[in-house]
Amino acid sequence: MPKSFQPSVITANDLLKGDVVYLHGDAWVRDLAQAEVLTDEADAEIRLLEAAAQVAEVVGVYLAPVDTTDGIQTTHFRETFRATGPSNYAHGKQEHA
Repeated sequence: MPKSFQPSVITANDLLKGDVVYLHGDAWVRDLAQAEVLTDEADAEIRLLEAAAQVAEVVGVYLAPVDTTDGIQTTHFRETFRATGPSNYAHGKQEHA
C-alpha cells in the first residue's frame, strides 16, 4: 500500500551556485521558511514537472516532506543536513549560522 501524501516542498540545487533552493510560486528561494508548502498530491506532481523543466536554473528537483506544525520543518535528516549548506568547510549558508 502506498504511503499517503504528506505536505511537501519542492527542492533542488541551484545550477550556478550549487546550494539548496526551494520553490516559492515561480521563483527559487534559499530559505526553507519561504518555501511554498504543497498539500495536494496532484498539484504537487504537476508543479514538480514544471520545476524539473527549469534545467537552466536548477538540478536534482524533487519533493521533500515537511512538518508545518511550527513553521516549516524538514522531516528527514537528509533535508536538515542539506538546508545547512555544504559540509566540507564553512561557506555559503554556514557562514551565517
